[in-house]
Amino acid sequence: MLSARLPLGVRLSLLFAACTAAVSLLAGIVFSRASEAHFVELDLQVMDGKLAIFRDILAGVANPVQLQPHAAELGRELERHPDLGLKLQGADGQVWFEQRPAMIMPGEEPAFRELRAPLDPAAPNGRQLTLVLDITHHQHFLQRMQRLIWLTMSLSALATALLGAWAARSSLAPLRRMSEVAARVSAHSLTTRLDASQMPQELRGLAGELNAMLARLEEAFQRLSAFSADIAHELRTPLTGLLTQTQVVLSRSRTLEDYREALHGNLEELERLTAMVNDMLFLAKADHGLLAPNRQPLAMAEEVDELLEFYAPLAEERDIRLERLGNLQVRGDRPLLRRVLANLLDNALRFTAEGGAIRVLLEPGRLTVENPGHEIPAERLSRLFDRFYRADPARREGQGEHAGLGLAICRSIVRAHGGEIRCESADGWTRFIIEFRA
Repeated sequence: MLSARLPLGVRLSLLFAACTAAVSLLAGIVFSRASEAHFVELDLQVMDGKLAIFRDILAGVANPVQLQPHAAELGRELERHPDLGLKLQGADGQVWFEQRPAMIMPGEEPAFRELRAPLDPAAPNGRQLTLVLDITHHQHFLQRMQRLIWLTMSLSALATALLGAWAARSSLAPLRRMSEVAARVSAHSLTTRLDASQMPQELRGLAGELNAMLARLEEAFQRLSAFSADIAHELRTPLTGLLTQTQVVLSRSRTLEDYREALHGNLEELERLTAMVNDMLFLAKADHGLLAPNRQPLAMAEEVDELLEFYAPLAEERDIRLERLGNLQVRGDRPLLRRVLANLLDNALRFTAEGGAIRVLLEPGRLTVENPGHEIPAERLSRLFDRFYRADPARREGQGEHAGLGLAICRSIVRAHGGEIRCESADGWTRFIIEFRA
């Protein structure tokens, strides 16, 4: 559509002009009709007054012969009102007297208004008087007024369009500033923000939302940059080890057992790389909403007991107690939820001192894995679920087989089930809490 291609300022200007033209036209029509009705009323008042005079003059006239003495008086009365004409007819319709209005503008088509009435009100079917009033000057006035209305409407529409264009341009200036700010936004200038305090009230909400969007983009870009750096670091370490070890092995001839040992070490590094890549692919799938859990009723007490039995030998070596308290029924994907529990229990075992205890608490709609350990600062708790995040010295992983993706995978799986996971650390205990929504 053409209106959709026009700039907003032009559309507003045309709308203002159309509204002004419509209002002016309506007001002009109303005024014109009112003026015309007023002139009709005035003309009828004039002719009613003259009708009474002519009735007095012609009161005793019963035939054309009796009219002759009154003809001069009729002429004098009509001369005083040259825009007035008179016609007198008998009861049979015969014209006894007729004089047309004398004031007819040359070159103009005359316009008349007539008033027909009986000469004697008591005999409505008798002699008839017809007064003819020249209203040409009234018609000229109405025509001039109509032309003035059209001219006023046109000038008003034009003036409104120009003023509307100025007002629209002034009002849309904040939008242009927002567009300029948006045009300056790039990967190197995500800190740019709109000054919402300088915006009109109607645009402050939009400016706030744009600032929030820019803040989210900045945070996402920073995380992406950090993620890229982290993944490069995580991949560089095993690749450098593989390359170095292979170069050392190939630097001179070795025994079959040396080659076998070198290949075995390379295999371990390759398995670690494969696990890391698989975890990243899993997270990418979850980020794109492609993780569709196969939901089925699960007794989480049974699942937890099986995992605790699996980790029991490792816990016994370090004199760590494993406990499960309560019951919980959920609908979820068994392998995925077991993976979450396994990650949380593995973390708890690695960060629990010898002689400690790990508890799994099952409550309606909630699962908690808690273990004693160093308190984690509150500002770092939310970042524990970021990929490759290991900034907390209390929970830094010193073993090479852990790439820092476990908690990120846990969060993706829990969210795919419609739940949320968070971490709390206080009073010497660290708790990972999973809340399942009904």
